[in-house]
Amino acid sequence: MDIQAFYKDICKVIPSNRVKMNELMKHHTSFRIGGPADIMVLPQSSEEIKKALMLCRQKDIPVFIMGNGTNLLVRDKGIRGVVIKIAQNFNDVEVKGNTIRSKAGVFLSVVARIALENHLSGLEFAAGIPGTVGGAIIMNAGAYGGEMADVIKEVVVMDFNGEIFSMKKEELEFGYRWCNLQKGGKIVLEAELELKPGNYEDIKLKMEELSAKRRMKQPLNMPSAGSAFKRPTGNYAGALIEKAGLKGFKVGGAMISDLHAGFIVNTGNATAEDVLKLIGIIQRKVKEEFGILLEPEIKVVGEE
Repeated sequence: MDIQAFYKDICKVIPSNRVKMNELMKHHTSFRIGGPADIMVLPQSSEEIKKALMLCRQKDIPVFIMGNGTNLLVRDKGIRGVVIKIAQNFNDVEVKGNTIRSKAGVFLSVVARIALENHLSGLEFAAGIPGTVGGAIIMNAGAYGGEMADVIKEVVVMDFNGEIFSMKKEELEFGYRWCNLQKGGKIVLEAELELKPGNYEDIKLKMEELSAKRRMKQPLNMPSAGSAFKRPTGNYAGALIEKAGLKGFKVGGAMISDLHAGFIVNTGNATAEDVLKLIGIIQRKVKEEFGILLEPEIKVVGEE
């Protein structure tokens, strides 16, 4: 790929102030890790997403779609091709009765706050979850007994041909930290969330209680990608890692949090290679000790 030539081409369809070349992905992930993306596009509309997709298809350029990078580990050599980041520029929200219609780039915590302001209950669990609505849907993000599958009514998606259509909740086949959008081929543009009328003070109190729990139990002051592993059936990843004696264990700049062993944190200079080596050590040790293979919840992308 001739990056310079493609940059000129894409700036003809997307304003150049929203197209970046050789953009370090560590500036776009909560882990603060990751090499350069050849091209990053920051679209403001569905039409701009479609234009970027069509140009990439015409030029046979690979495309990676991301939200705000809160569950993402980008390898140290970065990402070849084009990254389309659907986040801060794609963030309109509309409230009608008991439903909230949100663009995919809105922070989930912002939507939870809007739900509170409109006396709507159902998103209390989401008040402290980082990341965007689109990413949260794809991962079926959840915490403290709630998850996105509980509140989704329908989503609007675009396929890689630029076609836009709606999908009802049932069509998404939600499971634990999963929905069928993870198979790829579709981009979440917006979502309709169905909530219930509630009491403002009750909703606020629950949000504050859950936020306090997070602050007490999770290493929110250090870069991470959230929970490193999915919860194994009948157990907890953090508890198994701690029982295996790995709490506080380090590889380079990557460390198993000494506050919550289910989190891998960047102590300041971690590489993706450090994190991947640490994930491998955790998996081997827990498998040896307990016969359980932990499955990473972090999505790993980029050039090896």
